[in-house]
Amino acid sequence: MSDLIVIFRTHSDVEANVVRGLLEAHGIRSLLSSDIPHSVFPLTIDGLGEVRISVNEADADQAARIIEEHRTQTEEGQVVSLGDESRALELRLGHRFRDSELLERALTHRSLANEDASGAIADNESLEFLGDAVLGFVMADILFREFPDLDEGQKSKIKGSLVSTPSLARLARRLELGDALMLGRGEEKTGGRRKQALLANTYEALIAALYLDAGIEAARRFIRREFAEPLEEVRRPDFWGRDYKSALQEFLQARELPLPEYQVAAESGPDHRKLFLVEVRVRGEKIAEANGRSKKEAEQEAARIALEKLEEEGGKGVTSKE
Repeated sequence: MSDLIVIFRTHSDVEANVVRGLLEAHGIRSLLSSDIPHSVFPLTIDGLGEVRISVNEADADQAARIIEEHRTQTEEGQVVSLGDESRALELRLGHRFRDSELLERALTHRSLANEDASGAIADNESLEFLGDAVLGFVMADILFREFPDLDEGQKSKIKGSLVSTPSLARLARRLELGDALMLGRGEEKTGGRRKQALLANTYEALIAALYLDAGIEAARRFIRREFAEPLEEVRRPDFWGRDYKSALQEFLQARELPLPEYQVAAESGPDHRKLFLVEVRVRGEKIAEANGRSKKEAEQEAARIALEKLEEEGGKGVTSKE
């Protein structure tokens, strides 16, 4: 390239690569430059360095228009930086990242990385793997200290319930995590911001980002705050008595209906992070479906959804005796 013009500046590798991918999608070649070292795994960037995007002088006006069109407009008409949603999320988290790229990587879904022609955008799957381990360790430590009289099997049941996909997705929604996700166009069109598994995985990546940015104690404080209400539910007497598969079976038997049937409709994810989609059917009719990291977890969640649905209907529909 010759006669290069700098048309975009940022302190974020991820944001720079998103903009670069946007320009390339419109046929405009660009060049990234910076005064700081960059790596595939952004652990050393302190957020103070500037990343610049340059284009040929002939493309500068068009590139500037494209970038402007893809910014967000506030009610006052001011242009908001592409990274402002991350700042809002930091306020909800109660943590300001020293390394902002960790947060942005935690929010970057592989669909966006796959659409990046340069291959420079890193997705959050490695962080998700680490976050799963950090969450598991901290939760095990909490249960060990706060429930000393429970046996290993009981602690495992509690832990499985608290860190299940549905549970993490609910916590992610409470943080409005879906609004901050960085998705590819295809995932955006298919409602990725609302998908349960995607939200749960991003929540784990967020925990890893906290851990890497500020250490285990910062992650522990966050987890304790987030799981305060679910842990209180564990202390309720009825926590142990709710087996949703058994409850659904009893509900149907009381109406002289056949037993529910559970069927794995789909499997996804790598072997170490397999996700199962299970359907529950009565008389061949699908009543509910749910995701889980094991068939047992997915079946229990599907049974819970089915039972709530049937109870709300007051025994009508599929529960009516033929």
